[in-house]
Amino acid sequence: MRRGRLFSQNCVVTGARRSSGVLLHPTSLPGASGIGDLGPEAFRFADWLAEAGMRIWQVLPLGPTGYGESPYQLFSAFAGNPLLISLDVLAVRGWLPQCGANPGAPDESVDFERVIPWKTALLRRAFETFRREALAADREEFAGFAGEHAAWLEDYAQFMALKHAHGGVEWTAWGAGARPDPAEIEYQKFLQWEFFREWRALRTYCAARGIRFMGDIPIYVAHDSADVWAHKDLFCLDETGRPVMVAGVPPDYFSATGQLWGNPIYRWDRIAASDYQWWIGRMRAALSLFDTVRMDHFRGFEAYWEVPATEKTAVGGRWVKGPGSELFRALRARLGPLPIVAENLGVITPEVEAIREEFGFPGMAVLQFAFGDDPQAPSFRPHNYTPNLAAYTGTHDNDTAMGWWRSHGGDSTRTTQDVKKEKARARAYLHTGGREMNWTMIRALMASVANTVIFPAQDILGLGSEARMNEAVHPPWPAASGRWRKYTSGKYRRR
Repeated sequence: MRRGRLFSQNCVVTGARRSSGVLLHPTSLPGASGIGDLGPEAFRFADWLAEAGMRIWQVLPLGPTGYGESPYQLFSAFAGNPLLISLDVLAVRGWLPQCGANPGAPDESVDFERVIPWKTALLRRAFETFRREALAADREEFAGFAGEHAAWLEDYAQFMALKHAHGGVEWTAWGAGARPDPAEIEYQKFLQWEFFREWRALRTYCAARGIRFMGDIPIYVAHDSADVWAHKDLFCLDETGRPVMVAGVPPDYFSATGQLWGNPIYRWDRIAASDYQWWIGRMRAALSLFDTVRMDHFRGFEAYWEVPATEKTAVGGRWVKGPGSELFRALRARLGPLPIVAENLGVITPEVEAIREEFGFPGMAVLQFAFGDDPQAPSFRPHNYTPNLAAYTGTHDNDTAMGWWRSHGGDSTRTTQDVKKEKARARAYLHTGGREMNWTMIRALMASVANTVIFPAQDILGLGSEARMNEAVHPPWPAASGRWRKYTSGKYRRR
């Protein structure tokens, strides 16, 4: 990794403080347990960010992952992922011995089939030690946490306890009248308490070094989640609890059949009738974790693409009006100014931009999108940027900068000839022969007027397609496990 500061923290444009940052999900950090966590390596990375002059760490969603181990298919929109709990920290607390390395865990990927049972066994061991030996102060803090977060924690703990009792199958397959084990409920609450303790310590450490966290709010939640299980009336479900309509996006430049995500569609009429209480709670929870939140698929709040659950692709969907500005007015009225970055990528209409501009939310620009044939490509070129913008070399949904540059086409809707034209435009625009294209792209963003520029860690490291985060965009997935990419932050397929 190159030394030195990547961005001056004192550069000011149009009265706004400019900042740079790195996109890195904590699972990508090194560690002996086979998966990155919130322990010592996270603090070391924070030190590097501060030394490099960075001011933003974008972490994506941090919740407990479901099918595909994707942070965009979570068991809860409110909970934290227990796999991010540091075993080193638990050892310091005296609830675990020093555990050593996870035997056989690969260095370059997270093998969830190996990580989950190994780490879960140790987390359960820590919980049993806590139950036997915890000090009165710890028990009091634990009880206080459970009370403070009861609005979502009770539902989540019961959901996970029932899922454990039923062998992990989705909630629509549970038998009637099943009761969760009280000890399992307490274990689930313990994991959340410990996650939030460790996250609070990391966030405090980062804040002292001038580093802010940017997280994500995925627009949709997973069907197999505590959110849908506990609030069935807020989603388009049939009498058995299965989705009637599911989310996706229509065919576009990147996919001839669109994207079928499989998440259940909201009953926005019922959510509005409750004065958006569920969404207010969700946003409040996100702002307790992060300094800024990226609103995933912002376009879907103005109008969303709904697809009958019986369809195999997204082609047969239709546009339906969403809550629009009314939702964000309700959020602002209860929570105050909203530190939101709007993911305004895809088919963006004037109505979508009007909502973003009404609230002053920065939009996004992705440099990889600047050189193709899509009609919106020119807007992603740095000379067209405005200050109120978060600019990226690429996001978790893209190939890495070097992977993109080395590609030859044949993916999605791009032909080999399309890629040749795209590269020719990039060479001409960026005045480069293509050597160290990742650094060429990084410099182009830093020289723009955008107030915020963010680079995936893979682009700083110059990694290729082998380090891509998101490899597939067509869920729903089977209940599968296996070996997955180390950079765990999107919708994935097996290696």
